[in-house]
Amino acid sequence: MRIGELAERAGTTARTLRYYESRGLLTARRTGNGYRSYDEADLDLLRQIRLLQDFGFELEDTRPFVECLRAGHPAGDSCPASLVVYRRKLAELDACLDRLGEVRERVAAQLASAERASAELAAGTAGPRCELTPEGE
Repeated sequence: MRIGELAERAGTTARTLRYYESRGLLTARRTGNGYRSYDEADLDLLRQIRLLQDFGFELEDTRPFVECLRAGHPAGDSCPASLVVYRRKLAELDACLDRLGEVRERVAAQLASAERASAELAAGTAGPRCELTPEGE
C-alpha cells in the first residue's frame, strides 16, 4: 500500500509517517517508480506506536517495541527491552500519582481551612467587625 492509504488506515498523516521514517521507526520500500510502499506489518508497527503514545510514552520509548515486532515476535512487548520501558513508565506514573496525592492533600487541607474561616465569618465569631455598622445589620 502507498503512504496515503497507510496513513488513513493508521489514523495518522503521511507527514507523520515520513517523520517516523526519518527517525528509523518505519521503513518504506520503494516501488519501481519511487513511491513508498508498505504492508500489513508496517500497519501493525504503527498501531503499536500509536497505542504506546496514547499511554503517554515518548516516541523514542516505542523503539524497543517496534524492534521486537520487526524481529518477528507476535507482540511488541514480548522482548526484554520492551519490558524495561514498561517498568520505567510505571515508575514514572507511580511518582506522578504520589505527587498528585500530595497536592490533593494540600488542596483538601486548604479547602477545609477556608470552609472553617467562612463558617466562622458567617457565625460572626471571627474576623474584624466594622464599628460603624449599626447593631442588627
